[in-house]
Amino acid sequence: MTAVTFPLFPDQASSNAGSVDAIYGLMVLLTVFFSVAIFLAIAFFAIKYHRKSEDEVPPEIHGSLALEITWSVIPLAIVAVIFILGAKIYIAASRPPADAATVYVVARQWMWKVQHPEGNSEINELHLPIDRPVKLVMTSEDVIHDFFVPAFRMKKDVLPGRYTQEWFTPTRLGRYHLFCSQYCGTNHSRMIGWVEVMEPSDFERWLKGSARTESMAAVGERLFARFHCGSCHGDGGSAPRLAGLSGRPDEAHLREAILHPARAGAKGAMPTYQGQMSETELLQLIAYVRTLFPEVPR
Repeated sequence: MTAVTFPLFPDQASSNAGSVDAIYGLMVLLTVFFSVAIFLAIAFFAIKYHRKSEDEVPPEIHGSLALEITWSVIPLAIVAVIFILGAKIYIAASRPPADAATVYVVARQWMWKVQHPEGNSEINELHLPIDRPVKLVMTSEDVIHDFFVPAFRMKKDVLPGRYTQEWFTPTRLGRYHLFCSQYCGTNHSRMIGWVEVMEPSDFERWLKGSARTESMAAVGERLFARFHCGSCHGDGGSAPRLAGLSGRPDEAHLREAILHPARAGAKGAMPTYQGQMSETELLQLIAYVRTLFPEVPR
């Protein structure tokens, strides 16, 4: 009979997991230390200074400036250290490396649709190679969801009408639970999936062997033609030619320019395409448009 175990933490399967666990462990230790110290102090003073008789009048105690400063400075220093460590982890998690592979995630009640740039798409599964950084660009078609992989120590809101992103590097082979951790409706508890971390050679075989059509950029190129984007942004068009612009805007900026051109700073007669394409098509179009801009070093 197999023994049932209850580990304190899930597996550490990403580059971020160790630092997240370290700061969490520090906070737990501090909490335990001060909880024990305070309760021991309460017990000690309750016994030492309990009232000896009904007539006893305790002496008047005046404040101590040194004591006040001490118990103000020490908590301030502890909180400052925790803030600095937490900010360091947060900043690192918000800046994906330049060589991170981009994977697109569209959430809807009650499923995850994952699309790789090569054209492979998955439902409620995400296949990744080990030791290769990956950036997830995520959005929702309906309500707020939350992409949560405990083994990666990553949890990110997935919002309708905008893109959120998170990055990590898988560091351990295996199959890991994926949850929606934001209540999103009747079947919220069934919005689950798996992240499978594979050897790079196995991942390449999976890419070639799984169902795929065309790359996202290739499909996006057809959408670019279907919506006549080149009539303005191509040679001789009235709008700036995309291939000639400097810089490389991120997905969020391009989404805003396509759906809300005025808010994105577009000048002239740039129309809005809101409601004319699905979230998946919008990501495909953005994937193609980004290929028109030159790569810029980070």
